[in-house]
Amino acid sequence: MRIRPAAPQDLPAIQSIYAYHVSKGLASFEEEAPPLEEMRRRYEEVTRQGLPYVVAGDQAEILGYGYCTLYRSRSAYRYTLEDSIYVRHGMQGKGIGKAVLAELIARCETLEYRQLIAVIGDSGNAASIAVHASLGFVRAGALRSTGYKFGRWVNTVIMQRPLGAGDGSKP
Repeated sequence: MRIRPAAPQDLPAIQSIYAYHVSKGLASFEEEAPPLEEMRRRYEEVTRQGLPYVVAGDQAEILGYGYCTLYRSRSAYRYTLEDSIYVRHGMQGKGIGKAVLAELIARCETLEYRQLIAVIGDSGNAASIAVHASLGFVRAGALRSTGYKFGRWVNTVIMQRPLGAGDGSKP
C-alpha cells in the first residue's frame, strides 16, 4: 500500500468510498451522497488552500483517503485543522485508516497549524476513536444527540492532538 497526494483522476473512487459511508454509516452526517462534481469542488477547495488530501492504495485501486480542512472559518481558529478519513468498505481493520491519518498528521506538522481536531460521528465508532487515540489524539468531549440519521439520534465525539509545538509557544 502506498499513500500519495490525491489527484483529480482519483475522485471517482473517492466519491464511491464516501457514498458508501453516507448511505450505510454514521461516520458522515450527510444523508445523501454528493455527486462527483461536488466531490471535485470540495477537493479543489482543500488543495487550493494548500491543505493535505491523500489517498492510500495499490496500483489497481484506492483503498482509502483523507484530508484536512480548516476547523472553523473565524480568524482565531486559523491554526486549527479538522481531519476526515474514510476507508473502502470491506477494507477496515487492515491499517489503512491509521496510515492515512499518520500521513495527514505528518503533512500538517510541516505547515503553520498547531491543533488537529477529529469530529467523529457516532460515539459507538470504536474503530475511529481507537485509530485517533493510537496517534496521540485525546478525547476532548462528546456532544449528545447532535445528529439524526437512520431514524435515531447520534452523538459526536471530539478528539484533539497538538501539531508540532501545539500551544507550547505562540505561532
